[in-house]
Amino acid sequence: MDHKFPTRDRTPADQFGNVPAVRLVNLTKRFGKVIANDSINLDIYPGRIKALLGENGAGKSTMMSMLAGRYKPDEGFIEIGGKEVSFSNSKDALEAGIGMVYQHFMLVESMTVAENVLLGQEGSFFVNPREMVERVRGIAEDFGLDIDPEARICELSMGEKQRVEILKLLYRESQILIFDEPTAVLTPEETTRLFEALWKMADQGKSIVFISHKLEEVIALADEIAILRRGKIEGEVDPASIESKADLARRMVGKEVLLEIDRTPMEPGEEVLRVENLTGMGLEDVNFTIRHGEVLAVVGVAGNGQKALIEAICGLRKPPRDTIFINRKPWRKFFAESTWKRSLSYIPEDRLGLATLKNHNLVDNLLLTTRKGFAFGPWLDKKKAATKAQDLIEKFDIRPPKITALASQLSGGNLQKTVLARELFREPVLIVAEQPSQGLDVSATEEVWKRLLEVREMAGVLLVTGDLNEALQLADRVAVIYRGRILGMLPVGDEDTPGRIGPLMAGLSEE
Repeated sequence: MDHKFPTRDRTPADQFGNVPAVRLVNLTKRFGKVIANDSINLDIYPGRIKALLGENGAGKSTMMSMLAGRYKPDEGFIEIGGKEVSFSNSKDALEAGIGMVYQHFMLVESMTVAENVLLGQEGSFFVNPREMVERVRGIAEDFGLDIDPEARICELSMGEKQRVEILKLLYRESQILIFDEPTAVLTPEETTRLFEALWKMADQGKSIVFISHKLEEVIALADEIAILRRGKIEGEVDPASIESKADLARRMVGKEVLLEIDRTPMEPGEEVLRVENLTGMGLEDVNFTIRHGEVLAVVGVAGNGQKALIEAICGLRKPPRDTIFINRKPWRKFFAESTWKRSLSYIPEDRLGLATLKNHNLVDNLLLTTRKGFAFGPWLDKKKAATKAQDLIEKFDIRPPKITALASQLSGGNLQKTVLARELFREPVLIVAEQPSQGLDVSATEEVWKRLLEVREMAGVLLVTGDLNEALQLADRVAVIYRGRILGMLPVGDEDTPGRIGPLMAGLSEE
């Protein structure tokens, strides 16, 4: 089930003139022998929203990082307002009116929302704390971004952290705004509110670049669509000319892709997870079970207890006694006896911060949770680990296909495939997958979905997602969480389930 997004009345193309705010001319960027961007030519106009589409590793983020001053081009140049510019760093780009929200957040965890928004702003050093909070609160309310300005970043969910990054950009009043997968951690309702904010900015004459893999969002939001494939601009598309989401996917990937999957129900086996009367840590009387061969999806607006539930199940927080049982063992006994294989595997949504070591290569990242499988007494067989890492790279089509690549050098989608490859290699009895397709293109998402359905042969799956289509495609049951409580446990096979999820996510109990 795809959410139906609103569309706006298109601003006349000539309202802000036909002179590009930004021109990228023959822009080229290399990383060693890999050409990330190859002679890119692109115009970005004021008052318009240009969507940038492409598969994982196509070069979208690299191209926009050059515009935002994070990377310097090896060839070509950038024009702003008709004048050639050269940026040494992100500060230069900010001063030129360019702001970017990256996939991986750049926030100070120990500071509040308001402090992060004003951090580095001119004239913010002597701002009264109360005035600072009210300024940020006002911007958040103006654009419909629900966030507490006084909350500390370390207390927020990934979705809430994303809102802080967006607020930083809105506060700067930049004229050229780049959003790299900004909706990846938002619910459909939150995404709609973001769209309304972006339309407001475009109506003010700002230039918006919107990078996304979610085709239905691009079709609803954009005035123009540029397609990037293997580092080159393949062409530009008028959204009005697109016949369907499948049509756009075909243009992007170069082959037929339909984001639906044949999920054959499996006969449930033995119980692999039981959560019983779990109260505390922001949760209230949570009860559910998962059996071998089952997928249970937990859905809800970010910040409603998903984080605490995941951390308790995965051993990151200690739950009250006799509330969580894994593989028919009490939580404490399970983790005391846990082994690297046939245990619990966790795929976090924070790929670069929690799931991997960003400055280490793919072999070291494979060993993070599997090192006991390559150890002989005190010795670690890194040659054997390197061979297995290369096998997994090929099996999961991870790009670039080199074991020496650092985690930080991979695109978000390829990083996710790396984590998935590692955790499935462990042959778990229970897998906890948190936002597993977040930031992935349609073909990579399809691949991840197939992998998660295949894993039912050996495990039960707890899927925590903000993507309702993902939940309905993969799960046997959907649990809706609101303020730490499970308000509904809905069978996917029931035709009324899709219509019942939204009200429950908003806290409207069916009782």
